[in-house]
Amino acid sequence: MKTAQEDTIGESGAGPDPWPYLTREPATVAMLLAMAVVLFLAVTGLSRIYHGQQQALGDRWFTRGVADLREHRFERAISEFRTALLYSRDNYSYQLNLAEALLGLKRTNEAYAYLVNLWEREPENGLVNLELARIAALRGETEQTLRYYHNAIYAIWPDDQEVARRDARLELVEFLLGINAKTQAQSELIALAANLPDDPSEHTRAGHLFLRAQDYEHAFAEYRLSLKVDRHNPAANAGAGIAAFELGRYSLAQRYLQTALSANPTDAQAAETLKTAELVLEMDPFRRQVSTEQRNRIVTEAFGLAGQRLMSCPAGSAATGSAALELSGATLAQRWATMKPQISKRGLRRNPDLVEAAMDLAFDIERQTNAVCGSPAGKDLALLLVAKEHEGN
Repeated sequence: MKTAQEDTIGESGAGPDPWPYLTREPATVAMLLAMAVVLFLAVTGLSRIYHGQQQALGDRWFTRGVADLREHRFERAISEFRTALLYSRDNYSYQLNLAEALLGLKRTNEAYAYLVNLWEREPENGLVNLELARIAALRGETEQTLRYYHNAIYAIWPDDQEVARRDARLELVEFLLGINAKTQAQSELIALAANLPDDPSEHTRAGHLFLRAQDYEHAFAEYRLSLKVDRHNPAANAGAGIAAFELGRYSLAQRYLQTALSANPTDAQAAETLKTAELVLEMDPFRRQVSTEQRNRIVTEAFGLAGQRLMSCPAGSAATGSAALELSGATLAQRWATMKPQISKRGLRRNPDLVEAAMDLAFDIERQTNAVCGSPAGKDLALLLVAKEHEGN
């Protein structure tokens, strides 16, 4: 028999009360979510701790590597940088310093592999471009060398950009001078000089480089800028004297070189250049302040010197040499021998028109013997320089 309660339930059609379940399920979900959040935070925290430890270990090995690299202990530095990379494989600084350590041991190919990868990641990195330029220069890859050096000059540098860019351009100039690309070196030096600080040593260095590039006007200008600040600088005075000499300004060269040698008597190049400059001034009969008597003496000596140079030159008396030293239908030797009896102080006083004719022949002899028999020295060199100074007059 059904109880009254069962009859009631049966009649109403209602089941068990669901409310306890409905209230219990959100609480469970909330608890599970809370646990998930806690676990996520715990894992994140542990991951951060782990990566922090990895980074700390990597940095520790990297610091050791940097110290050894600075002291040129390249083997140890390589090992330490490789260990650092175990903790941070893609770290840019770790790879760059490893490449530099490899370069220190001349392991160029290994370094190049790292550097190319770094360049692809940051093509504007100054140091990477500079190192790639150096490698390309060692390999004789001129176009690549120029490209990477120019990249380095205009790249981003972490510290003093102007100094880094200037140093990169100086390296490029040295490279160009090394391959005898003087015109390109001159262009780079002009750009360098336009951005030099007001430092006499920098202007002196630029002057030296212009001299090597055979740009004597710019060399002289740089030395003058240096001497404005330090007028007793022996290197700048010597450089200015040599530049002036190459420009044919012999009186000016004499003045600068004398100043340089008074401060540094052991400068052999300055001493030799001064000696030649003084001989040029001594052997030039066309200087304004030269008296007639002195001019006649110079012409007589110059004519005699040219004859001796001609006779001492093997081509001067050989058959083939006579053809090589022929001018205006007669050999120089024949012309010199014909004129010789008239060239004396007395003869020149009686016939002043012979001065120019005698010097023209002496100049022709010095030019042609220089081309056939090699560069002269001493007074013959001075006479050749006088000839160059008066070409076209």
